Amino acid sequence: MEKNLDLRLVRHFVVVAEELHFRRAATKLFVAQQVLSRDVRKLEDQLGVRLLDRTTRTVKLTAEGELMLDGARDLLARQDDLLRRLRGPSDRLVVDVGGHGTTPASLVAEARPHEAGFEFYTTFNSSLTESLAQLSAQTLDVAFAALGPDPLPAGLQHRLVRLEPLALLVPEGHRFAELPAIPLADLRDEPICYLAGDHVTDQWEEVARQLVTLTGALPAPTHPKVRGVNELAHHIRPGEPAVLTLASQYDVPSAVLRPLVDPTPLYPWTMLWRTRFQHPGVDLLHQIIDTHQKTWLNRPADHWLRERPDG
Repeated sequence: MEKNLDLRLVRHFVVVAEELHFRRAATKLFVAQQVLSRDVRKLEDQLGVRLLDRTTRTVKLTAEGELMLDGARDLLARQDDLLRRLRGPSDRLVVDVGGHGTTPASLVAEARPHEAGFEFYTTFNSSLTESLAQLSAQTLDVAFAALGPDPLPAGLQHRLVRLEPLALLVPEGHRFAELPAIPLADLRDEPICYLAGDHVTDQWEEVARQLVTLTGALPAPTHPKVRGVNELAHHIRPGEPAVLTLASQYDVPSAVLRPLVDPTPLYPWTMLWRTRFQHPGVDLLHQIIDTHQKTWLNRPADHWLRERPDG
């Protein structure tokens, strides 16, 4: 057994141990599956113990693997914490906001005038899986998403930011445009598109699909994601399906936004960051979120919430 551990191998082992699936772990780490398998075997050789029981279909932790996982998480967290304290806060904070015009994007815009010794950089990831991998790799500092039923990887914290009402974007002259609000029951047999808008991510699609199924609406044929005001304006025309979107949707020429009610569907924006990560930019985001909590976490008496209510 070698006396020194290669922490890169340790980090790779932790992701495999948490996923118990080499392909998913390789995707999260942005490495080839063969490389990841080789790294885990190399770590086992260094330690002189078998950490995983592998078959063609399953991956399971051995007793030594369970022990290693607990210690490895603590080891990596302490290493990361030490490096942060030695180096001091970074002069940048990388935040995934999902898309232009979203609630997270508005939070960063509100925070930017208060930057002091650092600068916000925003990214637009298309999936929570992508954001989790980047948080683990420390190429991303903060992410915003709607969490699904699966537990988060160890080493992450989260807080519910906003329960944002959903809405429909329809062309002027559409029958829904004449209503102040649209009851969900009215969506039955109505063609609905949920792939248009800068907010569209994998998590959004999951929520939207469930709502469309619940209401008996007709999902529009699959098409490439539509982003940007000009593209939206081009596709939101008479005869085209209504577009499912969020209340924060920016204005689109020749289109109107109408809230959905009875019940009001809500989208649970959640903020994620590494447990031991400390940065004045993260503190600033928390402070701004705190000022909005009274209204942003308000739940109408009659509402629909797909995701877990704790964020």
